Amino acid sequence: MPSFQSLGLIAKLVKAVSARGYTEPTPIQAKAIPAILDGRDVMGGAQTGTGKTAAFALPILQHLFVNRSGGKAPRALVLTPTRELAAQVEESIFGYSKGMGIYSCAIYGGVKMPPQVAKLRRGVGVVVATPGRLLDHASGGTVDLSCVEVLVLDEADRMLDMGFMPDIRK
Repeated sequence: MPSFQSLGLIAKLVKAVSARGYTEPTPIQAKAIPAILDGRDVMGGAQTGTGKTAAFALPILQHLFVNRSGGKAPRALVLTPTRELAAQVEESIFGYSKGMGIYSCAIYGGVKMPPQVAKLRRGVGVVVATPGRLLDHASGGTVDLSCVEVLVLDEADRMLDMGFMPDIRK
């Protein structure tokens, strides 16, 4: 069985994964992480609880860490269909990125915008968002998506089922 280190992850991320109690990558992680680190597009599917979030979050964090930029605009965008999933994904990214100087925020509806705007203004490397609230921020000029290098459509099938295609296209 491969290790997280053998997948090509840097020591900081291997340590972060280990601190969360994971010792071996799951099959989705073993296939996706090296491909994403190679800069390839990946479409993956696996059951709940198999580590799909780490499969995309870890290589994104490595890319942002190794290829640092001084800008405040997000360089990675994760779209999710629900606020619950957005919060969960951002929490994972936050946990894996501790000590790396990479910040993230979740932006979704049902909560006030000013705290989200404040986080975006401070600067974040990763934005995890629902399509509708992301459009609110984009149209209001509070998020700059011009520097996004990595896009993840988390649970894309569910977003399509929920009618988000027009928002995703925008």
